[in-house]
Amino acid sequence: MAAINEAAFRDVISGKKCGWLPAIARCLLRVASVPYGWAASIRSRLYDRGLLPIYRAGVPVISVGNLTAGGTGKTPIAALLCQRLTQLGCRPALISRGYRAAADGSNDEKRVLELLVPGTPHTQQPDRVAAARKLLELPPGLSPDVIVMDDGFQHRRLHRDLNLLLLDATCPFGFGAMLPRGLLREPLHALRRADAVLLTRANLVNEIDLRTIRQRVLQIAPKLNGRILQVSFVPHGFRDATGERSALSELLGQPIFLMTAIGNPEAFLATCLQAGLAVVGYRWFPDHHHYTTADLTAVLDEAQTNRAGIVMTTLKDLVKIRDCSERFLALDIEAALPLSEDNRCLDELLKQVTGQTR
Repeated sequence: MAAINEAAFRDVISGKKCGWLPAIARCLLRVASVPYGWAASIRSRLYDRGLLPIYRAGVPVISVGNLTAGGTGKTPIAALLCQRLTQLGCRPALISRGYRAAADGSNDEKRVLELLVPGTPHTQQPDRVAAARKLLELPPGLSPDVIVMDDGFQHRRLHRDLNLLLLDATCPFGFGAMLPRGLLREPLHALRRADAVLLTRANLVNEIDLRTIRQRVLQIAPKLNGRILQVSFVPHGFRDATGERSALSELLGQPIFLMTAIGNPEAFLATCLQAGLAVVGYRWFPDHHHYTTADLTAVLDEAQTNRAGIVMTTLKDLVKIRDCSERFLALDIEAALPLSEDNRCLDELLKQVTGQTR
């Protein structure tokens, strides 16, 4: 039911739902968004003017964050950064809020990152300053020399040396309004705080749309010229509940049912279709949803009704249901920068922040 409500809400704020009732709802939501926007702007100005304290970790901090609510692909980007930093000879570590953590203290994002970048220290805590201090107290050899802060764009209390802002190319500006009228966490002028913008899911939109997004970003933050990078989430196969990887070609032609609890499920659907999977139906749950046995039974029944023997989900979902059924598989995707100049730009930024430039 919550997933239906989320989808209906998105249809209202996007303008997809027409009529006088949705129109009235949008007006009321716009009124409600005014104090939210004021609060976000005032808080940002207090930090800009030094009236709220900003703490330095003692090692470089790279922030990966959103301007909008919902999923932009921060987890695979955080993994990509850790991989590249390791290749540069650094010892990266991760800090994140730990939103909707399970009883063991970890959430789905942490479990995924343990698979993608095994051995990388990761502390989850709403207080990112305390999380950074905890990592730096690790013994020599384990203590990081660079920290990647997941979902850190609005967490300004911790100083960052590189501010990477992710915009989902399929919905980059949150329908042009602050929460709850739109999806913006901050006004668009917050783009000026970014050192670089990563356009995620760039492969799911056309060149005209990409050009329009770039122009809008540069109108607001001209300094980002040459620092707007394209990112694609490329399927590299699938994983089963044990973590074993297989080629997508094994599934081509088979009816596939989709299930996920992420911020942008429509993008997951588009990725599966682009990968050539024969999708016959889907069931969406609220972002970070903790699945119950009843949830999974209902999904399997719906899949069977659609003559699908396999339920495809994301790695963030699979890590929460590993012990439930072998019929659940996860699409294995990796973040990739398809343009060579974008790869060079990102590598140069990482070298600069870690002091490796000549």
